[in-house]
Amino acid sequence: MKVRLLPDKRHKALLTIFCFLGALCVGSASAAAQGAAAEIEALLASDAVTYAQAARFVLDAADAATFDDPAEAFGFAMEREWLPGGASPDAPARLDGVSLLLMRSFDLPGGILFTLTGSAHFAYREMEHKGFIHGRVSPRQNVSGDALLYLTGRVLAHVED
Repeated sequence: MKVRLLPDKRHKALLTIFCFLGALCVGSASAAAQGAAAEIEALLASDAVTYAQAARFVLDAADAATFDDPAEAFGFAMEREWLPGGASPDAPARLDGVSLLLMRSFDLPGGILFTLTGSAHFAYREMEHKGFIHGRVSPRQNVSGDALLYLTGRVLAHVED
C-alpha cells in the first residue's frame, strides 16, 4: 500500500508509532518485549499482512483485547463483526477490511452510511474523510505491514488528542 504522508505529519506518525512500540516494550517482561519486537519486525517485512495478523495487532493497540495467537484475535474480531464477512485468517488483509477493523476496535464514530450499514466500504470512506488515508489508493488493495503500523499510529494519535 502506498500511503502518502505530508512532511510535517510524517514525523508525528513515526513518533506515535515509536511511542507505541516503546510502551509495548516497557510494559512487558523482556521475553514478551522480544516477542513484540519480533512481531513488529515480521509486520514491517510483510508486503501483505493477513487478517489474523491485522486483528492481533489492532486489537492489542486499541486495548480491545490481547491475544498471543493471531487466529484467536481473528475469531474475536469476526464474532463482533469487526472484519468483513468473507474474510479468512490467512487471506491478505484489504484496506477496506482493515478500515472496518480500526473503526470498530477503536470505537470511532462514523457518518450516517457507515452507521446504517457497518460495511467495510463505508469504513474505508470514513477513514479517508477523517484524514487517516491519503493519496490515490484503492479500498481493495492489500495492506502492507508498514501501512498497518502507519494507519494504527494515525488512529492512536487521533484518539489520544
